[in-house]
Amino acid sequence: MKSRNIDIFISGAGPAGLLASISFASLGYSVICIDPHKPVTHASDAGADLRTTAFLQPAQNFMHSLDLWGKLKSYAVPMEIMRIIDAAGENWPPKEKTTKDFLSSDISDLPFGWNIPNWLLRRAFIETASKYSNLELKFGLTTSSFIRRDDAAFVYLDDGSQIKAKLVIGADGRNSFIREKSQIKISRTEFSQKALTFIVTHEKPHQNASIEIHRSGGPFTFVPLADFEGNPCSSVVWMESNKNIDRLLALNSKEFEKQVNNRSCSHLGKLKVISHITAWPIISQIAKQLTTKRTALIAEAAHVLPPIGAQGLNMSLADIKSLYDLLKDTSRLSNIEEILDKYDKLRRLDIKTRVLGINALNEVSKSSLPIAQKTRALGINFLHSSPQIRQGLMKLGLGLE
Repeated sequence: MKSRNIDIFISGAGPAGLLASISFASLGYSVICIDPHKPVTHASDAGADLRTTAFLQPAQNFMHSLDLWGKLKSYAVPMEIMRIIDAAGENWPPKEKTTKDFLSSDISDLPFGWNIPNWLLRRAFIETASKYSNLELKFGLTTSSFIRRDDAAFVYLDDGSQIKAKLVIGADGRNSFIREKSQIKISRTEFSQKALTFIVTHEKPHQNASIEIHRSGGPFTFVPLADFEGNPCSSVVWMESNKNIDRLLALNSKEFEKQVNNRSCSHLGKLKVISHITAWPIISQIAKQLTTKRTALIAEAAHVLPPIGAQGLNMSLADIKSLYDLLKDTSRLSNIEEILDKYDKLRRLDIKTRVLGINALNEVSKSSLPIAQKTRALGINFLHSSPQIRQGLMKLGLGLE
């Protein structure tokens, strides 16, 4: 049996796991990151993740500090407008009733964030990771078991190899093996919703706006992308009830595109679907604790929330940044339990607050009850009406002081 001694073992090579690997390798730690699957790094490849990540201002600052932003900025589309549209009512196709713009220029000289496709993120992260001699990415491997001791954690892989690590990080998703074997319980909410993700071109320019159209079932969201073959282009995240998602997926491409155009209220003109369609279930989930002996959870192993308000990966980056700051002194691994305790305390309240807040927004967004829809429209108007409230809300969403 092959045996290795390292500082940090990371399970999961999604965007969060890869970024964590680079972050800790940049501090001089020896890092091994594994994943059962090699990340897809081209949009046309089978299994490509067509979701996008909006890096909000604090996340972009962290990427700069790791010399990663240079690889991404030419692909990054700024988001300068957050547009909220209410289209409640029984009529089909729906019509816009309330439209409010939240402008990044009200609080900063910078955009709210920059949108980048997930498949491209993985490619840039893997290219950067290859430059670190103290970082190994191993694909096609899973963790068969691991044991935590006072002096180290022992990780056993399915190829028969053994890794002795001072710290194990679970970045292995909502069904985390590391979390399960650490006997960390979760609080989970099922929403009976799924989200469809695909890419469209449209007649009207998006003007660097992220656009959420609320009716029922959940928001229909445009996220701006770079032009495709000379046409304005956006990624779409369409949340709906499980029943409606099943109905939509059963349509032929022409009928599906018609439904997409109707649900969009024609806000960006005629839409054309130019990618395959992916679907995934909407849940909310929080780990009851973020750490245990020599183990920390980050990203979806620690928290899952509906895709509203660009909070998902930005919360994951906040996890990584917190650990990164605590581990800047490489001697600190000798006092890892104190570090893990601080990490848990630093992140717990923010995670709980944001997950509960997004859950509440999702409940209001998906409701078909007239009273809920009326409350939603009134809420949009109220939040936009006061400059102080509007600016405070935007700063809170970005995670700014």
